[in-house]
Amino acid sequence: MPVIVLEARDFTSPLFLVRTLEVLSSCTAFSLVASMEHNLNISPDRDKFRIFCMFTWCFFFVVTFLIHIISIIQFHSLIPISWKNLTMMVALLGALMSLSSFVFFPWKVMDHTTVSARALTAAVASGLTFLAYVFESCVLRTQAHEQRGYISSLPGFLKIIQLWGGLQMIPLILSISKLQTGPDWQRWVPYVSYGVCVFISLVTLVVILGDFAGRCLLPFDRFLAAFSLIGVLLYMLATVICLTKIMQMSETESKQNYPNLVIVETVVSSITLLAYTVDLAFSIKLLCDRSHM
Repeated sequence: MPVIVLEARDFTSPLFLVRTLEVLSSCTAFSLVASMEHNLNISPDRDKFRIFCMFTWCFFFVVTFLIHIISIIQFHSLIPISWKNLTMMVALLGALMSLSSFVFFPWKVMDHTTVSARALTAAVASGLTFLAYVFESCVLRTQAHEQRGYISSLPGFLKIIQLWGGLQMIPLILSISKLQTGPDWQRWVPYVSYGVCVFISLVTLVVILGDFAGRCLLPFDRFLAAFSLIGVLLYMLATVICLTKIMQMSETESKQNYPNLVIVETVVSSITLLAYTVDLAFSIKLLCDRSHM
């Protein structure tokens, strides 16, 4: 068992303060929204975004709180995962997911006709959560090289963007599917593409966090290159379909909220496609460098 030695400076360090802010702000956000749940009077279509925001705040509140406690009592050496990769992954993904909640909540959940003080406070708390996670990722990025893991590198950050892009599609496609009037293949092909890419991203991150790369049957860098290539092809297909839906939009769909949702889906799909493309370039470069060694 590790010996717990706590000093006063441990409670005034930047990481301690910023994680405390993350816990408090995310708790404030989901508590306020939960307390006004019966007063929101939002449609089932918009309720999907409320569930997404609540899940984001609650999930990262729990994960950050556990990381905070484990860091204080110094039990991270007993956890059979890569601690430096875990903390950086939570900070980066928490920043991106909190940014999404900060955008989705005022746009799709808040009542724009009568803005309540609690709803406005929840939106501000969500923004503070995003800033806190950004600051934590910057603090972790400035640590010594031996204290930084793969997620702290640019390819690691690209894999977080890939997972984030797939997660954003969940509330978007659930809302778009109720409004879309085009052929069924335009609906199901992107759904399958997003689902496959999210699964690939989760598998990749589990391998990285568990340090399972050495147990793969093939070199892990080849798996990463293959996964990136699959992501490029699937997101390229999904992005083309999104652009097609925008050009083929009917007059009935244009009068609803459908155009805004499809445009957001296209933007997120394009960002994720760019992340997969750059990641594929890094993977090919790594394979070429190793082949010349």
